Amino acid sequence: MTAQTTTPTASHHSSAHVDPAAQVADAGFVPVQTRSERPHSFEPADFGSPTGREVNWKHTPVAKLSPLFEVAGSAEGVSYTFGAGEQYVSAPLAAGDAPRGEVFLAEDITAAVAWQGSPEALHIRVPREEEVAEPILVSIDGHGAELRADAHIVIEALEHSSATVVLQHTGAAQYSQNVEIIVRDGAKLTVISLQQWQDAAVHTSAHQARVDADATLKHFVISFGGGVVRVNPSVELAGAGSEGYLYGLSYADAGQHLESQVYLHHKGPHTKGDVLYKGALQGEGAHSVWIGDVLIGADATGTDSYEANRNLVLTEGARADSIPNLEIETGDILGAGHASATGRFDDEQLFYLQARGISEEEARRLVVLGFLTDIVQRLGIPALETELLDAIETELAEVNA
Repeated sequence: MTAQTTTPTASHHSSAHVDPAAQVADAGFVPVQTRSERPHSFEPADFGSPTGREVNWKHTPVAKLSPLFEVAGSAEGVSYTFGAGEQYVSAPLAAGDAPRGEVFLAEDITAAVAWQGSPEALHIRVPREEEVAEPILVSIDGHGAELRADAHIVIEALEHSSATVVLQHTGAAQYSQNVEIIVRDGAKLTVISLQQWQDAAVHTSAHQARVDADATLKHFVISFGGGVVRVNPSVELAGAGSEGYLYGLSYADAGQHLESQVYLHHKGPHTKGDVLYKGALQGEGAHSVWIGDVLIGADATGTDSYEANRNLVLTEGARADSIPNLEIETGDILGAGHASATGRFDDEQLFYLQARGISEEEARRLVVLGFLTDIVQRLGIPALETELLDAIETELAEVNA
């Protein structure tokens, strides 16, 4: 693949496309292995349609995503409403209007499609030094599984501000989405992407963030619904003393594919990062994919970083793919590590609970709740925490039915 970097302006340039199959046949071709080396382009044609052999697509059901490989003809597939915080919406951003494109660089075809298919980007802007007490809630509702829509959303927290933004997806649609996140000096921002789609929905999303000096980003990907949901966050800790906390929670049912490819780039000195994704799976064909990449750059001295993925397989026929990766380009760090584990119920935990008079069904319920609640409680929004715990209880009732 030979996508070339292009400038994110109103006029987009194309570059010659080389057939990936022809590249593979070329004995001198070395495929891209690391996240930091991936090419970027705002032209979908530069990437070509994925075959499933590419490193960033080999765990994804590309045939089911094929409607998202072309720009939507209209935006009728979804609608946007604000449950709270509409006063923080600024004028929409065309390509070339700052800050759109300040951070975002499309690294696959669906991100390029979402860029091209969004003549105007939604811009949520938190003013300098303002502390927003209530979450800014954006409800994104799909109007039909056969309908397409593209979107580019810019979330910008100005210097020393504080806010939480929730993107809540419901209904069904064929939806390609970009979320560009800018956390300026000293700001504290939480972004929660909540996927509660119906089973027929197909959703890809590229979240790309930059965190400046002494700023903090908490980022959540929570996927409970949708036929195919692929939300890939990429966070650059650019400023000295910046912090990034990337958390994820998924619960895959029969036939569902829930995926996240996470990238955390420690670029500035004395940065801190924590990545923790947890998933539960039940039912025939339930599939989760987690790929975690952490890069500690040459200038990221004093870095403290850790990433982990944990999966709990509840029934036969479910599958979890989990791949952690870590690159370190400097030896002057406080610490770095990664871990991955996928398994069934802990027999010792079940025995402990049953030995105290708790039924096997109730014991299994308590183990799953204890496993997943860790992520839920980090949200800091009591109403949303209660909603998600209720959703987990509903899922557990189905597996025990």
